[in-house]
Amino acid sequence: MNFLHKPKPLTLVLGGTGKTGRRVADRLKAVGETVRIGSRSAVPSFDWDNEASWDTAMKGVTAVYITYAPDLAFPGATDAIQAFVNKARKAGVRRLVLLSGRGEEEAQACERIVQTSGIDWTIVRASWFNQNFSEGAFIDMVLNGAITLPAGDTPEPFVDADDIADVVAAALTQEHHAGKVYEVTGPRLMTLADVAADLSDATGRKITYVNVPHDGFMAEIEASGAPTEVAWMLDYLFATVLDGRNASLTDGVARALGRPPKDFAAYARDVARTGVWERAA
Repeated sequence: MNFLHKPKPLTLVLGGTGKTGRRVADRLKAVGETVRIGSRSAVPSFDWDNEASWDTAMKGVTAVYITYAPDLAFPGATDAIQAFVNKARKAGVRRLVLLSGRGEEEAQACERIVQTSGIDWTIVRASWFNQNFSEGAFIDMVLNGAITLPAGDTPEPFVDADDIADVVAAALTQEHHAGKVYEVTGPRLMTLADVAADLSDATGRKITYVNVPHDGFMAEIEASGAPTEVAWMLDYLFATVLDGRNASLTDGVARALGRPPKDFAAYARDVARTGVWERAA
C-alpha cells in the first residue's frame, strides 16, 4: 500500500550567520524546527553572487527567510530577488519571509516581487538595528568613546534584532502571519545624541556623539579599505534614508507578537553586562 507523506518542514535561513539570521535560526531550532543555514561557508553553500548555488541550497526546503546582502536598495537586488523567487516556486517552497528596508523605495519593489510570487509571504520592514553598536560597523566608535557619524539630529526608531528575529520566527511557523506586512520599530524616537547618552549610562563611561560632514566621513570609510558594498551602503544610509522619512513609530512588533518592542536603554544595559564594550587594559 502506498502512502503519501508530506515533506518534513525545512527552513532555509539566508544570512544565517548574520545579525538577524543567526537569531532566527536559534529560535527555530529551539522549537524543534529543522534549519538549513544559507551562507557561503555552509554546506551546501549559498551565495547571492552565484546563482548556481541556489538550487542545491533550496532542495527540500519548505520555507525561506530572505535577507539580501548588502541591501535590497543595492543595484541588481530586484533582479536577484525575482530570480530567487522563481526558483523557490519551482522548488515547491510554501512560505517566504522577507526582511525589507523601511523607507526604501527599492526595497518595496522587492517586496512586490515576493507578494506576487504565488507563495505565502510575510514582509518584515526594519531600519536601524540597535546591534549596529555592538555587532556591526559602529562598535569601535563605542569602544573609543565617540560616535562620529554624519547623522545630524535626525531621530530614528532604533529596533532590536531580537525583536526582528521573534517576528520572523513567528511568521515562519504560524499560519496567521501570511499576507501581513510588519513594519517594526523600537518604542522611542532617538537621535544619535540620545543613543550616546544611553550607552554612557549603560557602560558607566562618557560616550559622545560627534556630527561630522558626510563627505569627510565617506573619505575616511574609503581610506580605511572598507569593501565597496559597505561603503555604498553607508553612503546610501546617511545621504538618502536618514532624512527623517522614518521618524515615526509603528506597532509592528506588538501586532505580530502581542508585546511591546525592546527599548534601546534595555538593550544597552543587557549588552554592557556581556563585557563587549569593555576596552582591553
